[in-house]
Amino acid sequence: MDETGATGLLADVTLPDQSADEEEIDRRVAQPAAVTEPVTGAEARALATCFGSDDCYGVAWTLLHLVETGPNLVLAAEPAPDSGEWHHRLWGRIVNSGPASSA
Repeated sequence: MDETGATGLLADVTLPDQSADEEEIDRRVAQPAAVTEPVTGAEARALATCFGSDDCYGVAWTLLHLVETGPNLVLAAEPAPDSGEWHHRLWGRIVNSGPASSA
């Protein structure tokens, strides 16, 4: 895992929402770009915990694509109804790719 990118994302835990100040958003935009692809399965699962409540000016999409570079499924079961939007979005993409079942 890249020392500045993935470690930085994990140290910050969740992405801030769009109300964060410009400096914080700029810092968070740079973090996924510093991660070496493809990530390992463990890294993908860890990075999937970083989704916040909104798309953080597109950073969540970058994070989603980064998680998807991992070699295996990040979510083994459909997220609970109260899970965040990004976990539901990730699950939908897993189901649409064929290897998972929504049942």
